[in-house]
Amino acid sequence: MTGTTGGQPLTPWLFTTGTSSFMEFIERYDPDLMPGRGKRAAGAPGLTEDQIPHGTTVLALTYADGVMMAGDRRATMGNLIAQRDLEKVYPADEHTAVAFAGTVGLALDMVKLYQVELAHFEKVEGTAMTLDGKANRLATMIRNNLGQAMQGLTVVPMLAGYDLLAPEGKQGRIFSYDVTGGPYEMQDFHTVGSGSPYARGALKKLYRPGLSRREAALAALQALYDAADDDTATGGPDISRRIFPIVASITEEGYERMDEANTEELSRLVVEQRSRQPEGPTVAL
Repeated sequence: MTGTTGGQPLTPWLFTTGTSSFMEFIERYDPDLMPGRGKRAAGAPGLTEDQIPHGTTVLALTYADGVMMAGDRRATMGNLIAQRDLEKVYPADEHTAVAFAGTVGLALDMVKLYQVELAHFEKVEGTAMTLDGKANRLATMIRNNLGQAMQGLTVVPMLAGYDLLAPEGKQGRIFSYDVTGGPYEMQDFHTVGSGSPYARGALKKLYRPGLSRREAALAALQALYDAADDDTATGGPDISRRIFPIVASITEEGYERMDEANTEELSRLVVEQRSRQPEGPTVAL
């Protein structure tokens, strides 16, 4: 069979059984199509890091029914607000979600490729990848972006999923990464991005095992509010524009994004509480 697709010749191995990894397939077919590769990675002449949109802050925490992820909506270019309604939390598959901080363009490419990678594996193998396998596949993708990261185009994703096969029983789990792709499983909660120290400090005070879904969402929104309060790159609830953080949960039933009405209700509740207690809720000693 001969012909072309996407400007590339149709080689015989395209029609043979191959690996269950879509990334390996693309590496063989056209490596320049990978995020951070080829001409797209070169960028415009004279482009500086401050001229590229960056996104922060995202977090995850476990709760009674599973695990929850949340993220603010702001993207910045240096001291400018580049976007006010950026989405940083996405479903990777039915029981897994990925959130990111860092270079927006590369991050969105990485998220899309990761979604295809998991779907491709399931179609080829006939079964979903284990959560540990998903964490390792994402680590490989981050490692492939190391060259760009060393130039300041860093992407730092976070993975959360509901593990149906965990030896300790079904549970929500959180994985963090460094720029070299090193995966680290985090207990209870984790935060990523420039506002992460403030969000993590808030969660240290607000988190407790066995939170309900509503309590976990309020804790996440309080933590993002603290991040926005101290970090200019993190955006708080924008009441006038009705732009609120993204909140999503992953349970045995699958991924579910909290609808806009509930997110708005809880965000307004947090803002109202902060009008009375600007420094946020306190914890009894």
